[in-house]
Amino acid sequence: MIYTIFPTVLFMLASLSPSKISFSEPKNVKPVVYAKVLETSVETKIEIAYNNLHSDKFALPKLESFAVALKGYYSLKEKGLIKKDILTLIDFRLSSNTKRLWVIDLITGDVLYHSLVAHGRNTGEEYASNFSNAAESYKSSLGFYSTGEIYNGKHGMSLRLDGLEKGVNDNARARGVVMHAADYVSNSFIKNNHRLGRSQGCPAVPAELSKEIISAIKDKSCFFIYHPSRASKFGAKSIS
Repeated sequence: MIYTIFPTVLFMLASLSPSKISFSEPKNVKPVVYAKVLETSVETKIEIAYNNLHSDKFALPKLESFAVALKGYYSLKEKGLIKKDILTLIDFRLSSNTKRLWVIDLITGDVLYHSLVAHGRNTGEEYASNFSNAAESYKSSLGFYSTGEIYNGKHGMSLRLDGLEKGVNDNARARGVVMHAADYVSNSFIKNNHRLGRSQGCPAVPAELSKEIISAIKDKSCFFIYHPSRASKFGAKSIS
């Protein structure tokens, strides 16, 4: 009996020896290219947000200007420089004879307002082309702003703006660049003068809409004036 069991025990021990235990070879794992993934994610999110914009009354902004505005909005929101989920976008690439200001609720995608808006008298005639951050330049300033407080001035209810881009628009408050109502921002003015009226650098809006727009965007919402001649420093980081 012992001779029968002994070979069996030897076989079992041999099967458990280290030489018989197999280990899988480590696989070649390719590193994830996060930059590419994030870049795709940013573009996808912008496209989704743009496709979610809706209005049964107003035309939508161009994707090009909206994309720059949205990247900046997220960057500023992350930094705590703006608080509200409202975006005001002005596209100064467009003729002043067209509606080139949009107020957008970024939570719902609703276009709340679409309006005429003036540029500075030394910024251009029908089209805006020259911009400045200097006092007494009577030119508009591009870039991102945070909306401030309401006050009553010579144009009635007005809204202070704080420029957030150094050397580009950070003199806005000191210059008195504000949103206010103006009679020269109207279709009747365009009809009589072949172009919209111009301001001293303020983004002036029609008198009949000024109070509504100002009330909607006051107190630290994102305000962006776009022109393809310059790129903003905001929006370099990915949208999280």
